Amino acid sequence: MADLAHNVPQEYWRPPVGAAADPDAKPAGLVEACDRCETEFMVGARFCHICGAARPTVRTAATPRIWTRSWFRHLEFHNIREQLGLPTASLIAFFIGLGCVLAAVAVGLIFTAQTVLDWQAVQAWRLEWLLAAATAFIAGILLKK
Repeated sequence: MADLAHNVPQEYWRPPVGAAADPDAKPAGLVEACDRCETEFMVGARFCHICGAARPTVRTAATPRIWTRSWFRHLEFHNIREQLGLPTASLIAFFIGLGCVLAAVAVGLIFTAQTVLDWQAVQAWRLEWLLAAATAFIAGILLKK
C-alpha cells in the first residue's frame, strides 16, 4: 500500500514535518481544558464539544500594541460624543473652539515682540483666535438639542 503513494513527506501517525522538537510543547495561545466542564478541547476546536463554551486564549503580558489600542478607544469619536452627551454638530464646534484656543496660545509662544507695534500685532492675532473660539463654543451651545 505504501507503494501507491509516492513522495509522501509523512505518514499519518507521525508528527508533521517542521514540528517542534519538544513533543510536550503546547500550542501557543490556546487553553487546553474548558473552564466550565473541565473537559479537554479537541484539536483545533474553537468551542467545547461538551458544553459549547468558547475556547479562551492564554493571557500573556500586555504588549504596547494592546496598550495603545486601549488609548485609541478613548479617542474614538462616538465614545467622546456619548461621554459628553453632545450631538455631533455641537461636538465638532467644541473641537473647533479647542483648536482656536490652542492657536491663540501658540501665537503667543511662536511670535515674540521686539517693539510695541509687534506686541500689538501679536495681541490682535490672539484676540482674533479667542473670538473664533468663543464663536465656536457659542455655536456648539446653540446646536445642542
